[in-house]
Amino acid sequence: MAADALSIIPGAVLRNLADKLYEKRKNAALEIEGIVKQLSTAGEHDKIAAVIGLLTNDFTYSPQANHRKGGLIGLAAVTVGLTSEAAQHLELIVPPVLNSFLDQDSRVRYYACEALYNIAKVVRGDFIIYFNKIFDALCKLSADSDANVQSAAHLLDRLVKDIVTESDQFSIEEFIPLLRERMNVLNPYVRQFLVGWITVLDSVPDIDMLGFLPDFLDGLFNMLSDSSHEIRQQADAALSEFLQEIKNSPNVDYGRMAEILVRRAGSPDEFTRLTSITWINEFVKLGGEQLVPYYADILGAILPCISDEEEKIRVVARETNEELRAIKADQAEGFDIGAILVIAKRRIE
Repeated sequence: MAADALSIIPGAVLRNLADKLYEKRKNAALEIEGIVKQLSTAGEHDKIAAVIGLLTNDFTYSPQANHRKGGLIGLAAVTVGLTSEAAQHLELIVPPVLNSFLDQDSRVRYYACEALYNIAKVVRGDFIIYFNKIFDALCKLSADSDANVQSAAHLLDRLVKDIVTESDQFSIEEFIPLLRERMNVLNPYVRQFLVGWITVLDSVPDIDMLGFLPDFLDGLFNMLSDSSHEIRQQADAALSEFLQEIKNSPNVDYGRMAEILVRRAGSPDEFTRLTSITWINEFVKLGGEQLVPYYADILGAILPCISDEEEKIRVVARETNEELRAIKADQAEGFDIGAILVIAKRRIE
């Protein structure tokens, strides 16, 4: 394959593609773009595949950093040259670029961001099939040690968000397990990245983030006690938006979320406790008899908060206690009087 490609691209172009000067690499990439454009017009897709193979094996996987940089700009140039026909070659083009996000050289990681940005601009929704891998890479790059790489990753992230919000190929079901896995990361940059994605996806009418809220609710609550004021604010804004959606939605899985809220109501962090109790208060009003199986757990979370040091928490806890007592729980299925008495006895003691 490489020999075939060597006869397609002049040696001088390949030498310039590996040059230490960016301008020479850029000019070589423009020549490759022109060659690929001609091959595409002639329907020579085997030769295009050979060119991609050469750029991947001899350049992006080279031990020489300048070769790797040249390979990345070359793969982006191939994509631009292919335009509307790029989609059929993506399975060869995208993996070596994603692999370059792990490169030890920060400049190579930077060019990988730039290359994928240019590839994404051409193929738009066709690269959604790689979304989880791209998201995973961006998640890591959002906390990159190099500020230039971080900046390039942010630009790529914005473009990917635009593509996802306009695509009908995005699968929220495939994405949620990845999001859930990442939600416990403590790095502040990653946390901002995650909240940003949750907010964007929630704004898309065709994506039902509320239906998957139990999968990442605990992670959002975890961020309320972050040392960064900005992250606390972003998590709080996202939670407030979801609570509003819950109020307007006829179908909500209160049970799974109630378990999370009960745990968080005992948090040593005051803001987390207040937010949890506020949510529980709304759930008791909205969920009513749906929450009867969790009645004892909710009561166990509420009672300590009635004597909380923070007045706001005490007020909400007392109001929630009154709401609980108003539910005709003892007439509902799943009501466990024994569990209620154990909780009450524990508080008296």
